[in-house]
Amino acid sequence: MERTLSIVKPDGVRQGNIGDVVSTFEKNGLKVAAMKMIHMDKKEAEGFYAVHRERPFFGSLTDFMSSGPCVVMVLEGENAIARNRELMGATNPANAAPGTLRKRFATSVEQNVVHGSDAPETAAYEIGYFFNQLEIVNK
Repeated sequence: MERTLSIVKPDGVRQGNIGDVVSTFEKNGLKVAAMKMIHMDKKEAEGFYAVHRERPFFGSLTDFMSSGPCVVMVLEGENAIARNRELMGATNPANAAPGTLRKRFATSVEQNVVHGSDAPETAAYEIGYFFNQLEIVNK
């Protein structure tokens, strides 16, 4: 079993996509091991996306991610990282495969409804950023 972090970003929360996102994961073999709604401030968003600090989109990304509530969750399942990323679709919704979350709900490269960890090391860091061990259900 593998774990990954998933976020329904502020645009997904505003659009009312939380249930659709969770349902998509569950229907495709991923189980929710932890979930909560948060509202990051700018510093928390900068800390989470620190790996992108030198990228030109860092400021707008952290502004967006602190613009409203998000739903953060730990997903669990076989190949959870790859499966989550497949279900999310390409970062640019124009390039996302039909039926993926980003193709269905995203409006732009930055406002693309969901985030998912890209590797086991990233998942471990990202899960730890938002959750302590008492908040994650071990099934």
